[in-house]
Amino acid sequence: QVQLMESGGGTVQAGGSLRLSCAASGSIARINTMGWFRQAPGKQRELVAAITGGGTTRYADSVKGRFTISISRDIGKATVALQMNSLTPEDTAVYYCAAGARSPLYVSNSYDYWGQGTQVTVSS
Repeated sequence: QVQLMESGGGTVQAGGSLRLSCAASGSIARINTMGWFRQAPGKQRELVAAITGGGTTRYADSVKGRFTISISRDIGKATVALQMNSLTPEDTAVYYCAAGARSPLYVSNSYDYWGQGTQVTVSS
């Protein structure tokens, strides 16, 4: 099993920045890809950004140039971070950390492990 622990999130004014972090522990040899998805009220869950262990990244078009995903590994632990800049009210959603080993990395079904979610609210 893989456990995901999210941190970060909160409320920020439009134009501001937030940083999300997600630490994976447990059987991390089972995972090759980590990512962030988000779900706004009344909308489907969508990919925000994902990264493989080899450094390949994928971003939603709406966040390109504003968000940056990174990954780091240590013995028995992997951490994925999402730096979010120039936030807009349209970025308001619950953000979920995800981890998996299948492809394609932009599809939620490729991920086997999910965090509980963290709220990001951007006020205008």
